[in-house]
Amino acid sequence: MVIRYLPRPSSVSTAALALGALVLLSSPAAATDVPAEPAPPRPLPAYSSALLDRPGVQVRPGPGAPGLPSGVSALAWVVADAQTGEVLAARDAHRQLPPASTLKSLFALATLPRLDARMQHVVDEHELEDIGEGSSMVGVAAGRTYQVSDLWRGVFLSSGNDAVHVLAGLNGGLDTTVRQMRVKARELGARDTHVVSPDGYDAPGQVSSAYDLAVFGRAGLADPQFSSYCSTRTAKFPAGGWSYPIQNTNRLLTGADGVTPYPGLLGVKNGYTSHAGSTLISAAQRDGRTLVVTVMNPQAGGGRAVYEEARSLLDWGFAAAGKVGPVGSLLPPPKADRTGPQPAHAAGKAALSAQSDDSDWPAMLMVGAGAAALLAGCVVVVRRRAATVARRTRAGDRGD
Repeated sequence: MVIRYLPRPSSVSTAALALGALVLLSSPAAATDVPAEPAPPRPLPAYSSALLDRPGVQVRPGPGAPGLPSGVSALAWVVADAQTGEVLAARDAHRQLPPASTLKSLFALATLPRLDARMQHVVDEHELEDIGEGSSMVGVAAGRTYQVSDLWRGVFLSSGNDAVHVLAGLNGGLDTTVRQMRVKARELGARDTHVVSPDGYDAPGQVSSAYDLAVFGRAGLADPQFSSYCSTRTAKFPAGGWSYPIQNTNRLLTGADGVTPYPGLLGVKNGYTSHAGSTLISAAQRDGRTLVVTVMNPQAGGGRAVYEEARSLLDWGFAAAGKVGPVGSLLPPPKADRTGPQPAHAAGKAALSAQSDDSDWPAMLMVGAGAAALLAGCVVVVRRRAATVARRTRAGDRGD
């Protein structure tokens, strides 16, 4: 007698066995025999669409959310959570506008780590050349010796373009510094910024955005040196054998010129040129929460408007905590996405991808489940063959 083995399963029967095995594996009995691995939690995206790419005001109010402040006339603004990077509301976040001296925040991010704050330097006359007419100055003079930390206070408090030029010279020159600032902006996911001059002085083609300025402010708060300088209200600046007081030009920090100081303000940087208008990066902390607000070029209200509009947006941001859904993120895109040309408004979409970088796990899980089902089908076939052999052997059908 010849033992008749089961025929080799066709692709159709294999699929049927795999499907049957998958059903068996998902049944309570199969779960008891072989405990299933818990599925990894899939992170929820911070926002569902690239709202920041759209023009106009973007906000996602939830139950009990306060209304946005009226009378904010700035061409562009952003309110963001500094810890999470979530953008709570914005207007024309990616609109490219001249940044004025708020661009000094990017200069600091790119240059601070490269210069020893304790280093002494004698200023040469050529380091003070090519400073734009009408620039803000702290009073750096050729032939005098300055510590690098003094020059940084001149940058942050007095917005001194003379101090910027000397520091850029120590960093390898203006051209080198501009290249480094461009690279730093791309590393941070700031795609709207084009640097021409490191001091933020008006120059053809030099632009940034409310979104990018918020990125720079958030990054600066994470740097101890940066955060220390940008929150300093007053200091003394050396002048040979003596020194003179300097005060931070951020009126929201100091309360100068009739502007009431904002409680919990951490800085960051203000700016003004006739072309850019007033610009401001501000950050404040309250009840363990830190917000970054950027305001670019208010169209009404005079010289104090940039501070009062930032104040109202900060107030709204703290009141809206937990009551609004984010409309975007300040988080940088994945590193792979930062190489090569990118559209100016890709940061929001890339941040969404960054938060879902394990999005392939469902496919991997399906592949694993399919493999497990196929293996289970093979086990069923083997067991059936063995049972057939045993049954026929007991009946005397031994074979040759």
